[in-house]
Amino acid sequence: MEYQIVFLDIDGTLINEEKVIPPDTLEAIQELQRNKIEVVLATGRAHYYFDELAKQCGIDSYVSCNGAYVVYQGTTIYDRPIPTKTLDQLQQIAAQHDHPILFQGSTAGFSTHKEHPYLDWTFQQLKLDSPDHNADFAHSENIYQALLFTPDAHEQQYREELPALSFIRWHEYCMDVFAKGGSKALGIEALLSHIGLAPSKAVAFGDGLNDKEMLSYVGMGIAMGNAHEALLPHANYVTRHVDDGGISHGLRHIGLMK
Repeated sequence: MEYQIVFLDIDGTLINEEKVIPPDTLEAIQELQRNKIEVVLATGRAHYYFDELAKQCGIDSYVSCNGAYVVYQGTTIYDRPIPTKTLDQLQQIAAQHDHPILFQGSTAGFSTHKEHPYLDWTFQQLKLDSPDHNADFAHSENIYQALLFTPDAHEQQYREELPALSFIRWHEYCMDVFAKGGSKALGIEALLSHIGLAPSKAVAFGDGLNDKEMLSYVGMGIAMGNAHEALLPHANYVTRHVDDGGISHGLRHIGLMK
């Protein structure tokens, strides 16, 4: 199979626990680019939380916010915002429990709280600055994803009372929240359609629960050696750990690197 495009998740795939791109991964990306293989980031993050990483890799195409906001070579080609009414319902329930929400638009993200232990701890672990505060931001522009800072104990209430939303937990205190039916696969489908490529020509690497649809959709889905166990059945191949040459090993296995 002659693959022509590679989609890379960020946390746990492109970068390790220290939030650093391993040197061999960066070299692998550069080799793909020299060989005219497109490299696209596919992540739950909004772009302003990975712009520096993208710049380091020389990448200007991405599927962000779990597929809700897609940019190809610097131009937005697809977006799928969450309805304002649904966001209001989410915010009402969160306010009952004093749970912070980070609303993510196309240019910035703002939190409903100036500070909160759940929010601050999560961003410390991401090695990012805590977001600015603007409780009314959800009414000022389209919101493509929210981060809901809540422990497991309240998770079921949100799922039951907000059936128009999807929730994916990736941290003990945080879940990604986006419009029902959304996924990285939906964003990848939009990008591939835009450039006229079939899914069979695409490769994707991932490690988390939000990568299930993506790995199943493309022609070659590769799970990292450090992937969540529940992701493995959705992969065509399991490569090595992110810190053990996982990306380069996977690319060699499928013939995209020597």
